[in-house]
Amino acid sequence: MKNSKFIIDKLSKVFEQGLISSKDLTSELLNILKSKRDEIVFKMKLTSKDEFDILSKRVENLENKIKKIEIKKVKKTKRVKKS
Repeated sequence: MKNSKFIIDKLSKVFEQGLISSKDLTSELLNILKSKRDEIVFKMKLTSKDEFDILSKRVENLENKIKKIEIKKVKKTKRVKKS
């Protein structure tokens, strides 16, 4: 209900300003929807595709480092001195 009221208010402002051609109306609607989408994404604190790829690579590198460290640790503990 709140979102529909927001869109109706925006549309009424567009008509008040005298935008009559369909291209102007379409571009204005797209701008309104894009700004609303950006606002929602900002509130949700989502990352972009590029940021997601970078973060996934970092996590993958860290997992590989952890595996290497665990393997080294296991090798060191297996070397027990015989008396």
